[in-house]
Amino acid sequence: MSTAPAGVIIQGITRAGRAFRPSDWAERLCGVLSTFGGDQQMRYSPFVRPILMDGVRCVFVKPELRSIEPRAYRFLLDFANDNELVVIDPTRPEGSAEFCPVPGVTLGPGGQDAPAG
Repeated sequence: MSTAPAGVIIQGITRAGRAFRPSDWAERLCGVLSTFGGDQQMRYSPFVRPILMDGVRCVFVKPELRSIEPRAYRFLLDFANDNELVVIDPTRPEGSAEFCPVPGVTLGPGGQDAPAG
């Protein structure tokens, strides 16, 4: 059984259904919020990670980022909106302008998982 993600997913697909370019956009976007360790290796933020979902490059954003660094959270969502990227946010109520259903998950009222059946 699929469950809703525990955060926002910005997909590398435009609302028109085209792949977003460049192909390393997710790594570049996450790199904006990264740091360098003592070993000179880049470390992604624990709140923002590039992921691959169903063959599509995405950025996973943990909801804690919204309270820890609201400007960074807003930057990520503004980037997605400015570039017309699909955003999966299970906390948005169905029917709102920003709602996008999670593939394989049926959401009930208030964005909660609907009972299987």
